[in-house]
Amino acid sequence: MSGGAFRIRQIDLGSPDADVDAGDTPSLSIFWWKDLPLGMRASLPDELPYTEARLRQLAAEFSAAQLAARSIRLGAPLRATYEGCPKSVLSLTAALDAKDLVGCLDELATASSAPAQHVSVVICTRDRGPALAQCLQSIARQRSAPGEVIVVDNSRDANAWPVCIHFPDIRYVHEPRPGLSAARSAGIRASRRDIIAFTDDDVEVHPGWTAEIARAFAEWDVEALTGLVLPARLDTIAQRRFQFDMGGFGATFVPLIFDQRFFEETRPSGAHVWKIGAGANMAFRRSAFDRVGSFDERLGAGAAGCSEDSELWYRLLATGGACLYEPRAVVFHHHRRDWPGFRRQMKAYMKGHVAALVAQYDNFGDRGNIDRIWKQLPAYFVRTFVKTLFEGPPGRIGILAAEVQGWLAGLQFLLRFGWRKRRTSNWLRKTR
Repeated sequence: MSGGAFRIRQIDLGSPDADVDAGDTPSLSIFWWKDLPLGMRASLPDELPYTEARLRQLAAEFSAAQLAARSIRLGAPLRATYEGCPKSVLSLTAALDAKDLVGCLDELATASSAPAQHVSVVICTRDRGPALAQCLQSIARQRSAPGEVIVVDNSRDANAWPVCIHFPDIRYVHEPRPGLSAARSAGIRASRRDIIAFTDDDVEVHPGWTAEIARAFAEWDVEALTGLVLPARLDTIAQRRFQFDMGGFGATFVPLIFDQRFFEETRPSGAHVWKIGAGANMAFRRSAFDRVGSFDERLGAGAAGCSEDSELWYRLLATGGACLYEPRAVVFHHHRRDWPGFRRQMKAYMKGHVAALVAQYDNFGDRGNIDRIWKQLPAYFVRTFVKTLFEGPPGRIGILAAEVQGWLAGLQFLLRFGWRKRRTSNWLRKTR
C-alpha cells in the first residue's frame, strides 16, 4: 500500500447507495452505520466500487463485532487482552437467541445528544496557526457544545493569539515553559469543568465528539477515556507509511475496558498502556488528576519526546483505576506529511517511550519496564530487521534506524539521576 496518494472514503453501510464511487486511485474506506464507526479497509482501484454482495459481507462482519462488544446479553463489555485487542466472549447459545440484530444495531448507532456543558476542551498548540484554526472550526461545529474551550499556546512569542481572536468563545492561555506536558497541566489548571478532554492542534474532531465523551462518562464508571483516531489525509508516502506500516493510532472499532486484569497480565513485561489510545483523543474526570497528579512534565513533546499520556494511564491503572476506549468518540489526525519529519517523529516516539519506562520503574518498581528496555525492544528491532529484509516494505529500514536512534537516545535517562529524582515532586503535584 505504498504507491500514489490514497483517497479516504466515508461509507455508510446503512445507506441504500452505500458505494457508487469507483475513482481511479487506491482508497482507504471507512465504514459507518449512521454515526457509529464500524471498520476500515484499504483497496486498489480495480476493487472499487464494492459490489452489493461485498458490502453485505462487510456489514455482517462489522455488525457482529459491534453487537458482541456493545450488547450486554451478547457478552459486553469486552476487556482488553495482552495485546490490547478485544476478546469476544460471545457464546453460541447467545448468538442463536439473538433477534432483530439490525434493530439492535440501529439502536447502538443512535448518535449521542448528551449535553457537554460539564466538559472542558483543552487544545495545546505550538507554532501551527493554520492547523489550529482548522481544529477550532471543528470544535465550533460540535452537536453538543462543550462548557469551555481552552487553547494553551506553548510558543515563545504567543503566535496562536492572532488565530484565537477569531473565535470569541475561546479562553486563551499562554504557557511559555516548553513541553506538551507543561502545556496540558496549564490547561488543567485553567479549566473549570468536571470532565477535561484533550485534542491536538493537528486534529479535526467529529461533530459528535464532545457528545460521545459526555455519554461515555455518564454510562461508565471510569476515570479516563480514549477514542478513535482516524487519518485525515493519506496524500504522501510519509502519511501512508505511518498509517499502514506503523499502524497509525490504532484500528480497533469496538469499545474496550483496560482494567486491573489487563494491567496485571501485562505488568511483568512492562504494562502495555500505550495500547490504550492516543493523546490526540483522550479525556479524564477531574478527580483522576486530584488522585494521581497531572502529566509528568519530564515527558512528552518538547521534553523527553512522548508517552506523557501513557505514563499517566499507567499511574491510573497501577493505583486501581480503569480506562475506557470508546471509538464512538472520533477525531481525524493530520499525519506528518514529509519524510524527514516522519523519521524525527518515530525517533522521538521511541526516545519518549524509553523515558516513560524509566519513570514508571522509578514510580512503582516494576521490573517489567526495565526488561522491556533491554530485552523486548532489542528483540523487536531484530525481528523487524529480518522481516524487512525478506518482505519489505521499502523505507522500513530507515524508519527502524530512526527507532533504534530513539532507543539509544532514551537510554540516557537511566543514567540521569537528577532527572529521575524529580519524579517525587511531579508525582505529588496537584492540579487544583
